[in-house]
Amino acid sequence: MWADQRGIEARDMENQNLEWKESWRDDHLKCICAFANSRGGRLEVGRDDRGIVVGIENAKKLMEDIPSKIRVSMGIVPEVELREEGGKKYIAVTVEPYPSPISYGGKIYRRSGATVQEMSGPELEAFILKKTGKTWDDASVPGVEIGDLDREAFKAFRWKAIATGRMTAKDLEITDEMLLRRLMLMDGDLLKRAALLLFHPNPEEWSAGAYLKVGLFENSADILYQDEIRGPLIALADKAEDLVYTKYFKGMISYRGMQRMETFPVPRIAFREAVLNAIIHADYGAHNPIHIHIYPEEVRIYNSGGLPESWTEDDLFRRHTSVLRNPRIAGAFFRSGQIESWGRGIEKISDACRDLGRPDPFYSVRPSEVMIGFDTSDSIVRNGDSATDSIVRNADSIVRNEGSIVRSGDPDDARARILALMKSDPGITAKAIAEKIGMAPRNVQEHIRALKESGEVERAGATKKGIWVVREPR
Repeated sequence: MWADQRGIEARDMENQNLEWKESWRDDHLKCICAFANSRGGRLEVGRDDRGIVVGIENAKKLMEDIPSKIRVSMGIVPEVELREEGGKKYIAVTVEPYPSPISYGGKIYRRSGATVQEMSGPELEAFILKKTGKTWDDASVPGVEIGDLDREAFKAFRWKAIATGRMTAKDLEITDEMLLRRLMLMDGDLLKRAALLLFHPNPEEWSAGAYLKVGLFENSADILYQDEIRGPLIALADKAEDLVYTKYFKGMISYRGMQRMETFPVPRIAFREAVLNAIIHADYGAHNPIHIHIYPEEVRIYNSGGLPESWTEDDLFRRHTSVLRNPRIAGAFFRSGQIESWGRGIEKISDACRDLGRPDPFYSVRPSEVMIGFDTSDSIVRNGDSATDSIVRNADSIVRNEGSIVRSGDPDDARARILALMKSDPGITAKAIAEKIGMAPRNVQEHIRALKESGEVERAGATKKGIWVVREPR
């Protein structure tokens, strides 16, 4: 009696993989379809909404009708059993997950929690692609030619790939078409979506969310000004970093002897890695742009990706392999040297913050959105405080990683700045370097000559259109 009052055991409570119905109706076929398209499940007919067996009439006829209706309407054959509990009969229909999409009445349903939902639009497209072994960025697009892509985006890719050592100059002595094929961005003669987002001058033609929005907020409601960063994805992180660090962030000043240094509320390495993660893991089928919100005391970066299926927030912070929503896009970023392929993004961001005495980043994870935030509340330098001490302790790291502004007669300081500029823009000219660091062009040429002689930098490619290759110190 007590068992009937409490229903079935808690472990069997109605959930994503279990549904109870008091009697059979053909509308329950939607539930079976949803189980087949999700992780499988069991429909039990003859239980009330508390899980108590109430029994069914015409059990023999239903045992014939239900399998037949499922087979005819969906083309699947689940296990259908007649069971008994407390002297009352009920039917259990057990459905395995199917590798291909299953439809009922021309519609496709999925299980979400304890509910059945019809799929449509981008969600349906993503589901079908996944079931057929493809991702959103792997789908091909007719009507677009290689000549429609941005040649400057290809140049940027080549510069970065050579400068980081991911590909050699000889590897890249190929046509743009051959490069796309090597990056697996073509399907026969058709370009894949990833190619269009990475290299097309207007990727928003294929995803309305393929751009970044940056806003400076006075508080949670009032925005002071904003910008939109558009263009090929392969160069989007560079544009975001340049804009935010020149327009939105106010540098902090500290001194090491006669050396004047300028650093920023968020370490460049951490910010860039966070932006790259957002670009690579964004759900471009959702058509929502990446957001960068800058507040007086924090910076937040949002993307519409969400976590991989079956992951929890805890999984994100454990050591893990890289699970890619957009593997073709990620592959191009890896070959260009902008990311690693080992799922270390979170770890790298945290390490960069700690190296410069900044707080660890914070996160918010929702079903269709991931946010990473940086605490900047103590980013104003005050003489003698811990922030200043940390900056002084890590001065060498700042010069190398933060693009610090150096004003000193020490040639090593000038060369550190020249190397930093060459790494961030391998195609930069000596004249542009001179303008950026405020030095006479002939002096810049002398420093470059010394860097070449020491083996720290070399020139690759043609004289006028070549790039700088910076060698990491051993």
